[in-house]
Amino acid sequence: MTTRPLAPAQLAPAIRQNARLALSLLGLCALGLSLSASAQQSAFTTFDPPGSIETIPNSMNRSGAITGYYFDGNMFHGFLRSRYGTFTTFDFPGAPTTAGASINAAGVITGFYFDGNLVAHGFVRSPDGTLTSFDPVGSVDTQPAGINPVGEISGTYYDANHVSHGFLRDLDGAITSFDDPDSSGGTIVTGLSPSGEITGYYNDWDEDPKPQHGFVRSQDGAYTTFDLPACSFCGNVLSTMPSAINAAGEIIGSFYRDYVTVYGFVRDRDGEITIINGPCPGASTFPNSINAAGVITGNYVGCGAHGFVRDRDGKISTFDPPGSASTKPTSINDAGAITGSYSDASGVTHGFLRSPAARRRGGQQH
Repeated sequence: MTTRPLAPAQLAPAIRQNARLALSLLGLCALGLSLSASAQQSAFTTFDPPGSIETIPNSMNRSGAITGYYFDGNMFHGFLRSRYGTFTTFDFPGAPTTAGASINAAGVITGFYFDGNLVAHGFVRSPDGTLTSFDPVGSVDTQPAGINPVGEISGTYYDANHVSHGFLRDLDGAITSFDDPDSSGGTIVTGLSPSGEITGYYNDWDEDPKPQHGFVRSQDGAYTTFDLPACSFCGNVLSTMPSAINAAGEIIGSFYRDYVTVYGFVRDRDGEITIINGPCPGASTFPNSINAAGVITGNYVGCGAHGFVRDRDGKISTFDPPGSASTKPTSINDAGAITGSYSDASGVTHGFLRSPAARRRGGQQH
């Protein structure tokens, strides 16, 4: 298994998943999960950039262009896969690692690269391939998380004391640093909406047992903090970790009360929160991406490791690309297409594209 850099969109799910993967897999159950009709009709495409031995897609725009990174056995490279399946690979000059994190409708990509001293910097890649580096003032580690249609970029950076802060970079390159007012141990940005709303979580080191709280930052810089309420089966919540926000202001993410089971959630603009459970009893659930229609994709661990899609009505369908031993979706676009990665039986990681289910008319797919 290759040790690879994690793109910002993957950081929160990976932190949670790595701590609990072994425990969750101990609970493998004999439940036979049947795929829904929509999952059965969906078409899968496996892809890898030329020379890749490990492919990690991170983001897909509405037209179907995908960005991420891959490992060739020596270096990590960024890639752009067009809607037609052609690849363009890119590296920041002199960088041993380059990773695409997010792509907008215009094909502008943001991500990060490591310099020769393994310091992470943010970058913007224009559609013509021009790469521009950027860092907030005082940053020693810059991790962009998302880029919206107007070209604003938000993410996380770390200062010399290894404390994390949020940032927002405007189209002209001006960068604003921010922290949730209640943060005492760092702010982590995980999502940026088309209108400029930002979500993430912050560490509250002044309160035992040092929990993480979710937040949403409005366009004018106002903060709303939120946590999942206590529930009959999950007890008091110790950590609320949003992962994405859509155009409607709906926020998804995960929360937990211990280090055994992780639950998913979706929060609407009015603050109402709905818990998302994977279809396997005791599964840990990680919603990773939500589109404008409110359709959610992610993965769950329990009875194996599978991808899922949750429709607007709350119906969850399990899916796996053919040959997958472990599936991790990372992005769903407004057309309903899903991308992510899966590991095969040999432990090799590939990218996949799950095309929307074909609609039927008169009993025929079209």
